[in-house]
Amino acid sequence: MSGWPGVLAVAALLAGAVSLQAQVGFDRILNARAEPHNWLTYSGDTFNQRYSPLTEITGDNVKNLELKWVWQTRSLEKFEATSLAVNGVLFTVQPPNDLVALDAATGRVFWTYSHTPAADARTCCGRVNRGVAILGDTLFMGTIDAHLLAIDARSGTLIWDTVVAKSAERYSITHAPLVVKDKVMVGTAGGDMGIRGLIAAFDVKTGKEAWRFYTIPGPGEPGNDTWSGKSWMTGGAGVWNIGAYDRETNLTFWGTGNPAPDWDGRERLGDNLYSNSVVALDADTGTLKWHYQFTPHDELDYDSTQVPLLADIQYQGQPRKVMLWANRNGVMYLLDRRTGEFLKGKPYVKVNWMDGFDAKGRPRRVPGMLPSREGTLIQPHVHGATNWQPPSFSPRTGWYYQAHFENSATMVVEGQFPRPAGVNPRATTMGQTNLLNFYNNDGEAYGVVRAYDPATLEPKWEFKMSDITWAGVLTTAGDVAFSGGKEGYFVALDARTGALLWKAALGGQINSGPMSYAVGGKQFVTVAAGNALFAYGLR
Repeated sequence: MSGWPGVLAVAALLAGAVSLQAQVGFDRILNARAEPHNWLTYSGDTFNQRYSPLTEITGDNVKNLELKWVWQTRSLEKFEATSLAVNGVLFTVQPPNDLVALDAATGRVFWTYSHTPAADARTCCGRVNRGVAILGDTLFMGTIDAHLLAIDARSGTLIWDTVVAKSAERYSITHAPLVVKDKVMVGTAGGDMGIRGLIAAFDVKTGKEAWRFYTIPGPGEPGNDTWSGKSWMTGGAGVWNIGAYDRETNLTFWGTGNPAPDWDGRERLGDNLYSNSVVALDADTGTLKWHYQFTPHDELDYDSTQVPLLADIQYQGQPRKVMLWANRNGVMYLLDRRTGEFLKGKPYVKVNWMDGFDAKGRPRRVPGMLPSREGTLIQPHVHGATNWQPPSFSPRTGWYYQAHFENSATMVVEGQFPRPAGVNPRATTMGQTNLLNFYNNDGEAYGVVRAYDPATLEPKWEFKMSDITWAGVLTTAGDVAFSGGKEGYFVALDARTGALLWKAALGGQINSGPMSYAVGGKQFVTVAAGNALFAYGLR
């Protein structure tokens, strides 16, 4: 009888359904490293470390990687999703909102669920989706018209559909949901369009709302006095990237975006909490436990919606539970994730808007580095030193890995959208899918992947590209770091030295975070580039 489960699985696949073999309980997600052949969350675990324990691919043999399969989307929109891998099945999102199940060994499509967004759905920067979540045998996807969907992972049929916010009021969801216990959590994008940002949790079985936290406090709530007049009502502070979860404290962490209007703060005087912040919420109730604001009263569009990364490190000779955050504003941060205490902050690219911190970790503004009638050259660029691209942390090296832009700048004009200056405008356009390569001179922006010591925030090595990058980073137990860039190259680097070990030209810009999984004992690495998903393995 031992052969029957395999026979049934094959029969199910041939029938267009998926056999998951066993339900993905939350205990499996919390202990994701115990099953390295799978990739159960957007960044591999609830700490967002984007690290694979698989060891088949190493620095010695990565040069033997070859293309195993390519899946071509039927969409010409930006493909920013990271797939989930569950027992030989990949789940990804064809933009904007088609959820697809693929054979992880061959790329064959098992099923597709298509969601047609409302006609009034609007997003600031493309109709994108960065991925899905799973619990049990149910997948969860946010949509650009601000719905949260539960879909049967075996058959691709809809289980429930909950409206999180009104798309007519310019709300949308662009990030992968976060599952914590019996809840699935999402935040709403639209901060540039005058929303009041929110993070909400829903029952995984019914879709019923469990709690809702507004990223801008209302009257009578702490922080509302940091908004002048009624500006809090449409103050932005959207959420458009996934959060993290720490089971020890039962806290979930989310980054928030810019206040609105983004380039003119005269009608929203004050610090504008909790825009441009990380908020730590009780996962059961949504109660705010602490916050840290990276850019108070932002007038430079420095959204703090980067992926929060949690790690346990040695800091000043003592073990410390920390949060690492390379921010869009050009500064890298080390925070205590239990309390929100500011431990260290340091510019990691050229920065001219601030020159240090006060005793409480508040940035010191440089006088005059604000929008002006004649225009002010600000570093980094409006799109930041980094943007949404996910980082990585390797427990083998103990280092933090980030892809970002160096030497970028923007001319900001009072009351107007900024004009690029100091860079070629093409060099920092949002991630289109086609290749529009731009080869820089020494005075213009370029992309880098860097490794950092998390305790000191000092760089350990740098891999420089001739163009900028919107790609994330993956590290593995084989001491390989994978990333890519706007040039269309997918690269494998030595995680300890940064040396280039292998590269492949994919013919399209890389706008996604790589991930790794195994089928039949064979390790694969995938990345989305252009309008296709590429899977590589050893010869």
